[in-house]
Amino acid sequence: MTWYTLFFLFALLFCLVTLSYHLILLFKSASPPDLAPPSGSVAAGIQYSLTLAMSPVKKESAFLHLPTYTAGLIYHLGTFLSVFLIFILWADVIFPPSLSLGLASFMLVSALCGLGILVKRMIKKGLRELSNPDDYISNILVTAFQIIMALSLAFGTMFTPWLFLTAGLLLLYIPVGKLKHLLYFFAARWQLGLFYGRRGVWPPLKKQKN
Repeated sequence: MTWYTLFFLFALLFCLVTLSYHLILLFKSASPPDLAPPSGSVAAGIQYSLTLAMSPVKKESAFLHLPTYTAGLIYHLGTFLSVFLIFILWADVIFPPSLSLGLASFMLVSALCGLGILVKRMIKKGLRELSNPDDYISNILVTAFQIIMALSLAFGTMFTPWLFLTAGLLLLYIPVGKLKHLLYFFAARWQLGLFYGRRGVWPPLKKQKN
């Protein structure tokens, strides 16, 4: 087993253990029981929270900034795909050339979206004032991972050490930076859906036509 594979596995173990610790803290800090009688469906509220509640139609921060919303969506899809692909490549699966180039092209588009978001954060005063080093480090690590994934897909094993090294650095950073929102995001959406679903607020009632 190569040194970069060992580094990647160590980083993966560290990431999983620390995220598990955060998950335990989440369960321990759960909200107290809601004593009010339920007036809606918890299941429907959670489903709405994880789906339609995040659409541009329902989120002001999205429909007022559609290009950034779209870029962020592509960027996150590219991130999830990169994580999936590194395990596939670790298993020595060889893709057909056409599929490799297609995946590499998408990864480059995703990385460009990430770079665009980074540049916007740097040049727009309001975003720049709200940003801290963690925002920049997180973006740079994820974008670098996607770029090297694209190069690995397009040019083969010559970029493999760099790919696993970058992936390892990303995994080490996830639990200590803002990237651990990959865990807290789902917990927050679950909690919102549970609360508003129980209260009958989510999903919103359809307006009846007169």
